[in-house]
Amino acid sequence: MKISINAPSYKRPNGVDTLKYLPQTKIWVCESEYDQYKKNNPQAEIILCKYGVQGNLCRIRNHILDTEFKNNVDAVLLIDDDLQYIGYHENKKRCKMDSAIIPDWLIKYTMLTYEMGAFLWGLNCNQDKQSYREYTPFSTTSYIGGPFAVHLPNLIRYDERLFLKEDYDLTLQHLNSHRKVLRLNKFFYVVKQGGSGTGQKGGQSKHRNLNIENEQNKLLQKKWGSKIVRWDFNPRSHSSKKMRKFDINPVVKVPIRGV
Repeated sequence: MKISINAPSYKRPNGVDTLKYLPQTKIWVCESEYDQYKKNNPQAEIILCKYGVQGNLCRIRNHILDTEFKNNVDAVLLIDDDLQYIGYHENKKRCKMDSAIIPDWLIKYTMLTYEMGAFLWGLNCNQDKQSYREYTPFSTTSYIGGPFAVHLPNLIRYDERLFLKEDYDLTLQHLNSHRKVLRLNKFFYVVKQGGSGTGQKGGQSKHRNLNIENEQNKLLQKKWGSKIVRWDFNPRSHSSKKMRKFDINPVVKVPIRGV
């Protein structure tokens, strides 16, 4: 089984963290940055995106999916360029997965996804041990985060209008079409996600502010309806009065049987 590992990257030629953990990752960049990425990452496979693709994360991811599936791969893994590691909970401990076993691990769960009749699988987006439900190792209707998503050959693509909520929308598209996705609750990803106030540079960081997040949430809700996409106004979720009184990420409730 052939699984292609890919990460789009933008304005981070000096620090592609993903390559430290998964050096076999293909890094997709725009023409103006290609030479700098090649110079600073001589051992990596740096791929030049065709003109007009860069500038929208969804468009780049769609370009990668279209290109890699034409190469007859069995699955395409899309990850962020700031992936630190893949972790998991075992024997009441938080562990880091050895990157050497990841290729076989990817094959194992890609095969399981195929046998389930699903076309998308991913990991727990929450690193907290409380989010690992030992009695429910798999989820079939839960959100698959954009920093780690494995796509089996299918026609569903990211909505370019939802460049900050694209993973919520993609999950809903798959659930609407195929009635299931696969999420591994034991495993989680660790990335440097954050907005302009976190110190994170490049990538999507310049787009992440409260106003744009709100606009994206409204667009997502308009597309899927207020019964499926809601806001988290629970005061228990926001401990400080100085903090915003809602979560910038929506609550998604799908009317589909599953776990």
